[in-house]
Amino acid sequence: MWDWTLAPDPAIQPAHRSGTEGMFVDRAVVEITAGTGGSGSEAFRREKYVARGGPSGGDGGRGGHVIIEVDPQLATLLDVSCQKKCRAERGGHGQNKNMTGRDGKDLVLRVPPGTVVRDQVTGEVLAQLIEPGQRLIAARGGRGGRGNARFVTATRQAPTRWDPGEEGAHLVVELELKLIADVGLVGEPNAGKSTLLASVSDAHPRIADYPFTTLQPNLGAVMLPDHRSFMVADIPGIIEGAHEGKGLGYQFLRHVERTRTLAVLIPVDSPDPQAEYDLLRGELASHSAALAQLPHCLVMTKADLLGPREAIPTVEAPQAWATFTVSAVAHRGLGPLLEALWARTRDVIRKEVRGEEWWTP
Repeated sequence: MWDWTLAPDPAIQPAHRSGTEGMFVDRAVVEITAGTGGSGSEAFRREKYVARGGPSGGDGGRGGHVIIEVDPQLATLLDVSCQKKCRAERGGHGQNKNMTGRDGKDLVLRVPPGTVVRDQVTGEVLAQLIEPGQRLIAARGGRGGRGNARFVTATRQAPTRWDPGEEGAHLVVELELKLIADVGLVGEPNAGKSTLLASVSDAHPRIADYPFTTLQPNLGAVMLPDHRSFMVADIPGIIEGAHEGKGLGYQFLRHVERTRTLAVLIPVDSPDPQAEYDLLRGELASHSAALAQLPHCLVMTKADLLGPREAIPTVEAPQAWATFTVSAVAHRGLGPLLEALWARTRDVIRKEVRGEEWWTP
């Protein structure tokens, strides 16, 4: 296990601050209905000098699909949450001269990367939309009805039968956003997560000296030399009983489920750093076994609060792949931390490509 000593860093140039502002919505429930197919037509060919032209009723057009598509420009489900009911266009009816009705226009709901689509009634996960441009036909449009020209037989030359269009699929979908980041910051309230994120990335979360300053997840891009970068996610502080719904951390823990590694933050001025570390690890395990298996490093924060002769508190973390001591305010110890996080995420990505189990510490 690595152990990085606290050392002054070269000047870290802050990236342009262009973080997302406004309301963060990570859940939405939408009632969607695909378009009804158009009805078939009953018609007969009527043309001069053509006696008994026969049936010429065309088919109805297909109803429009309801499609959920990933838009990389979106960061929350705010736009979708405003649409409680969505219905695609119905198909056009068939016409004479064997003309088929036009298909209904598809309705496209755009969601950010990392959205999980679930049937609210059955609880079945329909898709996990991660890649930009990835699409899911959540509700298929109804098939168009057949016109009377389709029912001609040797013994039935002038049928008057036609079919109505089929109803489009109808369901209620629950959309859940899980942020996609390389590194997830985990810690109790006021552990220094937001200060660290603001110091190393382009995010600008709210920072104050009272608990639960962070009320919503924040995502920031860390820029390193040689055009290297990775994403860091910060979630509200976790307290004891978070897996039971206490505090704010529980409802946001899902945002670190897709991270490649975790950084567990413990402030050096904590009354009992070991107990705080054990509590955080226990809450992660109680929320999800997979989350507890994610590789993690231990980061001792707020090192600027230590006196010149005060020792860094010791925390037993045998499962951590490294231990760091940093001061985000003084910009000390951040260089080794960022380089190690970048190297760790690249290693995980290589193992993902090879299909190996990368979560074993």
